[in-house]
Amino acid sequence: MDASGHGNGSLDTQLLIDGKTVKGQGAGETVVSPATGKKIGTVPGANKAQLDQAVKAAQRAFEGWSQSTPQQRSLLLLKLAQRIEDQAEAFARLESLNTGKPYARVLGDELPAIVDCFRFFAGAARCLPGLAVAEYMPNHTSMLRRDPIGVIGSIAPWNYPLMMLAWKVAPAL
Repeated sequence: MDASGHGNGSLDTQLLIDGKTVKGQGAGETVVSPATGKKIGTVPGANKAQLDQAVKAAQRAFEGWSQSTPQQRSLLLLKLAQRIEDQAEAFARLESLNTGKPYARVLGDELPAIVDCFRFFAGAARCLPGLAVAEYMPNHTSMLRRDPIGVIGSIAPWNYPLMMLAWKVAPAL
C-alpha cells in the first residue's frame, strides 16, 4: 500500500540509523486506520542492538551539530520546511489515513502549521543566545531556551504524529 492508501506501491518502513536505512529487527507494529479499521501496514521496530547503535550515532552527530553555526542550522531547517511543503499532499494523504482525520483538514490546517514550525525555528536558530517569548501561531505562546544537552528520546501521542515531530524535532535542531 502506498501513502495514498491505494495499494499500488509499498510504504518504506525502514529505520534510519547512522545515515543508512536498515530493516528493523524488533517487533512489528501493525498500523490500522481508525476511520476504516483496515490495516495500513506493519512498521518494524528496532531491537536493542539497533537502538544502541542509533543512540551512539546520534551522540557522535551531536558533537558536530552542537557546534554548527546559526546560519547552518537555519538553512537546513528552511530546506527541511521546503521539502515538507513540496510533499504536503503525500504527507496529508498518509496522515489522514493514519489518524482518520479529513484529508482537507490535514492539508489545509496541519501541514501549513508544521512547515511554519520549521521556518519559525529556522529564524530562531539565528538568535541563539537569550530567551525568546512570542506567539508564532494565534493563541500559542512559545518560550525558547537554548542549551544543547545531547541526545534525547521522545514519545508522542498517535493523534498528531507529524505535528508532534515538528514540535519536538524543530526546536531540538
